[in-house]
Amino acid sequence: MVKKTKQLHVGITYDLRRDYLAAGFSEEETAEFDRVDTIDALEEALSALGYAVRRIGNIKALVERLARGECWDMVFNIAEGLYGFSREAQIPALLEAYRLPCTFSDSLALALTLHKGMTQTIVRSWGIPTADFFVVQTLADLPQVKLPFPLFAKPVAEGTGKGVSDASKIVSETALGDVCRQLLEKYHQPVLVETYLPGREFTVGIVGTGEQARVLGTVEIMLKEQAEKHAYSYVNKERYAELVEYRLVDDAAAIQAEVTALNAWRALGCRDAGRVDLRADAAGKPRFLEVNPLAGLHPRHSDLPIICALKGITYRQLIGFIMEAAWQRQPDYPGRAA
Repeated sequence: MVKKTKQLHVGITYDLRRDYLAAGFSEEETAEFDRVDTIDALEEALSALGYAVRRIGNIKALVERLARGECWDMVFNIAEGLYGFSREAQIPALLEAYRLPCTFSDSLALALTLHKGMTQTIVRSWGIPTADFFVVQTLADLPQVKLPFPLFAKPVAEGTGKGVSDASKIVSETALGDVCRQLLEKYHQPVLVETYLPGREFTVGIVGTGEQARVLGTVEIMLKEQAEKHAYSYVNKERYAELVEYRLVDDAAAIQAEVTALNAWRALGCRDAGRVDLRADAAGKPRFLEVNPLAGLHPRHSDLPIICALKGITYRQLIGFIMEAAWQRQPDYPGRAA
């Protein structure tokens, strides 16, 4: 446990969904941002753990408060950002400039892992199994896609299933061109085209950093009959209560998925807590899909707390694990673990 020689001050940085909706952004554009009750739950958990909590808000609010000279012993950062491949990395980079510690991954890891093509390249260089893939920058790249059908296409740097639907599974060159055109026009970013993986889908919850990282639990994503087919899509995630079943698993394939997930987590330099998503190929071998180093933390609706609840881990315990991991990286801090 963390030894506190004084009450430590924790600021929370976040993007509030209702603020962006009020500013005219769409439901899909704001899908990754947080609800008020998520921030309420975080503040309650951190306060119960003995911290003095201060709500900061988004990056603009953080800039204003840093300019006024405010500081915190730790910043609990869950801000996703809005623009660019480095949007998740912007607050950690700013805090690094001020030498203020924050939870979760640093700016390098967050910028790298948001771009699925870059992530796949790094992961494969470590010998971690992934689907074969190609990044389509423009429609002129389509003749270079030499992968066998069926394929799967999605935006290279979106989360919460944005850009993923029934149409993402592609069985012809005509469909490949149509889907890539639609994604390029709508999301204004490259498209990741992968060999379609037909097997079981897993998400692995992880806490800790480096060799201290460990698996919290693994669930299999089970799509119900009325769900969109082929993937854990945007619609399926938004309507998970009626379309998705989360099944805690610990069989041989799940254990293999956990080993692969931990290897990828460490290879990418992810910290403190998050999730790794995997899907099995036709032979049943789990392959890395993507990592979420800023996993959602709504106490009831987000995948990582769902995993913990199925394992009997309370929300307060999860937040405590995250803070403990963050303090372990601060050897000179008064709140470091013994």
